[in-house]
Amino acid sequence: MNPLEKLESCKSQFNDLLGDITLPKIAIVLGSGLGAHADAVVADAVIPYADIKDFPTSTAPGHEGHFVIGTLAGVPIIVMRGRVHYYEGYAMEDVVLPMRMLASLGVETFILTNAAGGIQDGMRPGDLMLITDHIASFVPSPLIGPNNDEWGVRFPDMTQVYDLEMQDIIRNAARKIDLDLKEGIYLQVTGPPFETPAEVRAYRILGADVAGMSTAVEAVALRHMGVRVAGISCVTNLASGLGAGLLTAEEVIEVGIQTADTFIALLTTMLTKMES
Repeated sequence: MNPLEKLESCKSQFNDLLGDITLPKIAIVLGSGLGAHADAVVADAVIPYADIKDFPTSTAPGHEGHFVIGTLAGVPIIVMRGRVHYYEGYAMEDVVLPMRMLASLGVETFILTNAAGGIQDGMRPGDLMLITDHIASFVPSPLIGPNNDEWGVRFPDMTQVYDLEMQDIIRNAARKIDLDLKEGIYLQVTGPPFETPAEVRAYRILGADVAGMSTAVEAVALRHMGVRVAGISCVTNLASGLGAGLLTAEEVIEVGIQTADTFIALLTTMLTKMES
């Protein structure tokens, strides 16, 4: 089955599972350790990824692997409680398939979240950072291969991947809840190993503020389709060589869980502003 056939099959199955429920126009993708934030959603339906044949299923810790369709602060949303990553062994077209599927079905705005390691001075575990741009040069592009002209042009412009209006909405929401929201550039690596101190020093020279193992390729695929994208990183640790001790996945998940109240307050406030 080629990627387009797989996508169409997944779309059809998802629609059947959705039934009479209207698909919201806003999607939130929750990263490592952030899945529990979906508990704040008043759910109309929960659809496990595993219920969709050939749909990529999450194997990474802290990624439960299901869609939650409902409302947050009274705003209709669909939440992806977990994602798949390139390091899990999936082809890049499978990594971005969930986003392409939802965008093809009519989702217009994606809020991509992730756990990330802080690189630049001033980053601390527990900080939230608005993604203003990204560096995706260290992972294969999701646009490699035949282009689907129905989605977008062969050589899409990436001058403004992260929507400026959405950035302002997130900034205003942060001010309203008195949150010291950081801003900066996200760099995606393949994973699964954490970066070496030498790599972190190189990424700092390149201008990266945080680094992680997801998000940028999803944003590229969505912008290719003309979809509005926003990004928020949760700084769960200082990158290799910048903090004391060794890095662990357990630390990443634990700090992500600890940000729940702040993260939900930010999401709730920004959704309210999006609807106003």
